[in-house]
Amino acid sequence: MSDRIIPASQQAMYDNFHFAPGVKAGNLLVMSGQVGMDGSGKCPEDLVEQFRLAFQNVEAVLLEAGGDLSSVVELTSYHIGMREHLRDFIAVKDELIKEPYPAWTAIGCTELAMPGAVVEIRAQAILS
Repeated sequence: MSDRIIPASQQAMYDNFHFAPGVKAGNLLVMSGQVGMDGSGKCPEDLVEQFRLAFQNVEAVLLEAGGDLSSVVELTSYHIGMREHLRDFIAVKDELIKEPYPAWTAIGCTELAMPGAVVEIRAQAILS
């Protein structure tokens, strides 16, 4: 048995694109990729702001499921132009994700579904 996790801020994504931001099965939370989209549905041009928003969107799913960023055990990040911005991404990640660090894979790609997005973060978490 599993539960769909849909923060109010992401209900439109569920309704319009037919995917759950998170699925909770037992104490495992599997999250769909989150981009750095603001409240208006746009990805800001400032990449550091976009990275923070992406992590905030991951955190919104976690909070809705009863966890927080410390619950994350695995991250996968997809990057357009990874070599140009990886240091800035790591700096934001390290501000928000503390020890013990999760497993992490960073993948370079040529495009993402959201116009203007340069990163998408997918995560898995163990909830207590």
